[in-house]
Amino acid sequence: MPNIKSAEKRVMVIERNTQRNRSAKTAMRTVLKKFNTAVETNDSNADALFTQAASAVDKAASKGVIHKNKANRKKAQLARAMATAAK
Repeated sequence: MPNIKSAEKRVMVIERNTQRNRSAKTAMRTVLKKFNTAVETNDSNADALFTQAASAVDKAASKGVIHKNKANRKKAQLARAMATAAK
């Protein structure tokens, strides 16, 4: 445990930010899993889930949870999965 007051505050701030980031990343992963299962089972609402998944990825990137290039790569993977499922 740190002895300096500013270091103690940084520990609290880092813990708070870690919890916020973990929550945002978990929410994103949940939406992605729902989309992937819908694509695998040829579900009819895959289009709506694709929109939600892309939005969740963009939201995570805007909050700094994931890198913007990873977000773009992930959205491209989702679109590719959607296109192959439509065939």
